[in-house]
Amino acid sequence: MPWINLLAVLLIARICLVVLFPFSALDKIVHWNDALKQADSSFVPGGPVLLVAAIVVEFITPVCIVASWHERSAALVLAAFCVVTAVLYHPFWKFADFWAAGESMGRNHFWDFLKNFGLVGGLLLIVIGTNLIGRAA
Repeated sequence: MPWINLLAVLLIARICLVVLFPFSALDKIVHWNDALKQADSSFVPGGPVLLVAAIVVEFITPVCIVASWHERSAALVLAAFCVVTAVLYHPFWKFADFWAAGESMGRNHFWDFLKNFGLVGGLLLIVIGTNLIGRAA
C-alpha cells in the first residue's frame, strides 16, 4: 500500500476513534442540568468541576489526536477519562435487572461500559503506535 494511502487510513481511523467526544462535550453544554445530574450520581464530589473538566477533555484531546499534536499524551488522557467514566458512571453490576427480560438498565450500562473499554483499546494503540506515521512517510 502506498504511504499516502496508509496516511489517509491512519487519519480516518483517528477521526473515527474520537469523533464522538466533541459531540458528547457539546451535548453536556446543551443539556447542562442533565449532565450535572449524571456527574453528581457518583461518589466523587464536585459535579460542576468534573463536568467542566470532562467538556475540556472531550473538546481538546480529539483535536490533538487528529492533528498529531501531542497525540500520545492526549490519547493517554482520553483513555484514562474513558476508564474513569466506565467505572464511575456505568456500574452495570449495581442493577438487579441485568438478566431480566425486556428493557434493562443493567444491560444498557454493561454495553456502555464495554464500549468505553473498546475506546480505551483504540486510544492505547495511538499511545504506542504513533511512530507508524513517521515510518510510513
